[in-house]
Amino acid sequence: MDYIDKVLMEQRKFFYTGKTSNINFRLNTLKTLKDLIISYEKEIEKALNKDLNKSAFEAYTTEIGIVLSELTYIIDNIKNWSKPKKVKTSITNFKATSYIYPEPYGITLIIAPWNYPFQLCFAPLIGSISAGNTAIIKPSEYAPCSAKLFEKIINNNFPKKYIHIINGDIETSKVLLNKKYDYIFYTGSTSVGQIVMTKAAKHLTPITLELGGKSPCIVDKEGDLDLYAKRIVWGKLLNTGQTCVAPDYLLVHQSVKKELINNLIKYIEQFYGKNPANNREYIKIINEKHFKRLINLFSKSNIIYGGQYNLENLYISPTLINQDSWDGPIMEEEIFGPILPIIEYETLDEIIEKINNRPKPLALYFFSSNKEKSEKIINNISFGGGAINDTIMHLSSPYLPFGGVGPSGMGSYHGKKSFDTFTHYKSILKKSNLIDPNFRYPPYKGKLKAVKKILK
Repeated sequence: MDYIDKVLMEQRKFFYTGKTSNINFRLNTLKTLKDLIISYEKEIEKALNKDLNKSAFEAYTTEIGIVLSELTYIIDNIKNWSKPKKVKTSITNFKATSYIYPEPYGITLIIAPWNYPFQLCFAPLIGSISAGNTAIIKPSEYAPCSAKLFEKIINNNFPKKYIHIINGDIETSKVLLNKKYDYIFYTGSTSVGQIVMTKAAKHLTPITLELGGKSPCIVDKEGDLDLYAKRIVWGKLLNTGQTCVAPDYLLVHQSVKKELINNLIKYIEQFYGKNPANNREYIKIINEKHFKRLINLFSKSNIIYGGQYNLENLYISPTLINQDSWDGPIMEEEIFGPILPIIEYETLDEIIEKINNRPKPLALYFFSSNKEKSEKIINNISFGGGAINDTIMHLSSPYLPFGGVGPSGMGSYHGKKSFDTFTHYKSILKKSNLIDPNFRYPPYKGKLKAVKKILK
């Protein structure tokens, strides 16, 4: 029997024992996972450094710490979330009581990307465990050191009938996607997301797609341009721009464009030095394929600052580009690297129209001290989520669901939403046998008038 088929069979059999639904079993699993992560912290940091050149600080703040925080929050709340909830009962169902029962889907498949290998592998897993499911996890082969370590952490400490990591290349992913699951959670590119959705449709499997897109960053003429630049540079160059919610392109009011660019350059050099190639905290591009794609994107652009690169070290410097129009290769696909096209604008109405004519972005950032303008942006542009006067940080809150809309994804997670995503909410009506009104039964003659008084 195929190995994947065997794991699936074992997980389905184990799920139907009901053990994974037990709240104490879930809690113990989450606590065990937390202890494992803490004990493997240094090894996780080393693996992330080998794959992406991540510093210990960035590995912890953007990956390990976020996952530990998510575990703590869910452990503290899971008992309450997992209880059946009594809700109101309509008069048409007198006499009865109504409840919503949270229940797990069953076998889940989690496919993780390479850019945040640990966070985007383990955060969905936490949601799956908390809801009472079993899980098969496929880490990205583009982060091989991380993938190998995650296999060790999970497969050496949990039975494969419950949680299991399967490593491999794209062919392994194809085989996995041809199998039947009860829920699929995928994080990655839009193009692969379409494949995942097509495969899921064959079995009518519910899915969450965490994709990406071109997330705009808008800078108004009102406010602290120095602070704005500081936060934009941080968000853009976090993980060297290899972040699905990184500011993809910058829209700046024409009256402050020059001042903002000067401030951007100031903070690039303050954070990473005049030559980031010599900075050990500056993350490398994941591989040669993505490196060459990025070089092609800006090779014929009007470079304001940066533009240096080195294939041997997979290094691309922070690069600012003067973008005269909304057209061209760099505006057609998600950049996913340390390159920032800058477009000037005159009015908010003009850029609202332009953004709305493009695929809905995963994130949007607006910088302004004008609250009315902020509300105008929020209420007139559809996007997954974002921030006013900051970048990226909306992802750090367990109280804010994270996810895209349309081409940037479907479904969301983080905090309680992680539990919700991997949970089916089953509606139950418990009817009394003491009273049985006759109006719903045939014959219906003379009953319509009475029914209309109730159902309106």
